[in-house]
Amino acid sequence: MILLVHSNGEILEQALIGEEKLEFGSSSYISVLWKVALEFPEELICWVEKSFLEDINFQKLDEIFHHDLIMASYPINSIYFSDEIGYIDQLPFININREVQYGTWQMSSDVGGIKGEVILKFREIFGHIDDLGFLLNSIAKLGQQNGLFCYSEPLLIKDCCHSDRPVEVRSKASKRDLFSFVYSHYKIVRLWLLFWCFVKYEKSFPGGSLITAFFKKKFFKKDVDLSDICVKSEKLNKHGESIDVIIPTLGRRDYLLTVLEDLKSQTLLPQKVIVVEQNPDPNSQTDIPEIEKQPWPFKLVHHFTHQTGACNARNVALEEVNADWVFFADDDNRMEEDILQKSIQEIKKYGLDLLTLNYRQKGESLVFDKLKQWGTFGAGNSIVAGKFASKLRFDIAFEYGYAEDKDYGMQLRNSGCDIIYHPALQILHLKAPRGGFREITAAPWVEDKPKPSPTLMIYLKKYYTQEQLKGFKAELFFRYYFSQQIKNPVTYLKTMRKRWLISEKWAEKILKKTLATVPKTSV
Repeated sequence: MILLVHSNGEILEQALIGEEKLEFGSSSYISVLWKVALEFPEELICWVEKSFLEDINFQKLDEIFHHDLIMASYPINSIYFSDEIGYIDQLPFININREVQYGTWQMSSDVGGIKGEVILKFREIFGHIDDLGFLLNSIAKLGQQNGLFCYSEPLLIKDCCHSDRPVEVRSKASKRDLFSFVYSHYKIVRLWLLFWCFVKYEKSFPGGSLITAFFKKKFFKKDVDLSDICVKSEKLNKHGESIDVIIPTLGRRDYLLTVLEDLKSQTLLPQKVIVVEQNPDPNSQTDIPEIEKQPWPFKLVHHFTHQTGACNARNVALEEVNADWVFFADDDNRMEEDILQKSIQEIKKYGLDLLTLNYRQKGESLVFDKLKQWGTFGAGNSIVAGKFASKLRFDIAFEYGYAEDKDYGMQLRNSGCDIIYHPALQILHLKAPRGGFREITAAPWVEDKPKPSPTLMIYLKKYYTQEQLKGFKAELFFRYYFSQQIKNPVTYLKTMRKRWLISEKWAEKILKKTLATVPKTSV
């Protein structure tokens, strides 16, 4: 490991390999960073602000950087961007939970690290950047889209939860840096959205920052080939491979039986398959009585309930899990016979706690072709470590609406569980036209025409920063204008404000009802 100590990200204070000092002919921190990567590509290169040198937790470095495609930092008291980045980015990588390992491209120059050969992959693209914070965030932002695992990692420092640590961190980037970064790493429309949000919400007119941004280089969607970086994590070598499968279902008998046959043929058999069958008719009986009589090569647990709802169904199933891994499946999947075995192999290779599988319909094109940190969560195509899945439950406030999977994904992230998408591990989604796990009834708020959906509003209020919420609202208003019939801008704006308020009122009503009801799972 090589440690590069800096002063304010500019001056090299000292370079250490073990206890030995390295000498360089330059005091420019970034130039030395590139030189070290060239001379020591096999070494982990760590950076640290000189005032935090005594805070580094050297004993945890092997645990943190357990394979070579990991970049991690921790904002002890500073991060590069302010919350204003949330105006144009509503993904989960913005509002960071500093108490746990949290997947994010937002890097701090306070303390962090990356493998030498990995940072060299970005030299041709970012070699001209002379601001350490801008460089680290650029590497992570582009790297995350190309298979680099980027984290805010509290284990980098000793006593990470010490009471005298600052609750909030200060930002270092100027307004001009923010606009330049957004131009370089996002679609152009995001730059204009940022400008609009500054005018409307910050009461500022950053014309100079906007104009300057157009003279910067574009990095958006650039490819960086990290495929030759050898990855072999030691993190999960001693972990088990048992899998429990949970399947909520409603009115899809034939599809469900096919899924069970696919599970029956797996080269790595599930330990247990938990089926939660729903039928709202109080006089109904199960459509699949035979599944309890067939000789399955795994334990099959079948619940039949008249209470419908995706959240309740999955929570019922989660009460039963006790395996090392939990596979969240849909009842209209088709799977190759080795999909579970391959998934566990990849999980162990990368040392993961969660793997979301490629979930496409027949003929659907592949959008993301690289393994990457994922901005959402698939409740019908994900394998989650049992230590997380067994403790978390789907929030019943989202019942009969949408975003319950996004909410569960955020619960996982805030528990320290990163979400990784794998394009090469594919499940076919048959997309059955009816049934599944949601009752086919109109939501009670449909006639009021809220915008957005009240359950989505609950999600926004629960996890977004104020800047993210405002940015979402501005983008929604602009985008929806072109797909609706009101063309008078003034009338449209009044209508959308009214619909937004209706959504907020419904969200409050749902939450009050949820709080007034004792949370339960029902069979």
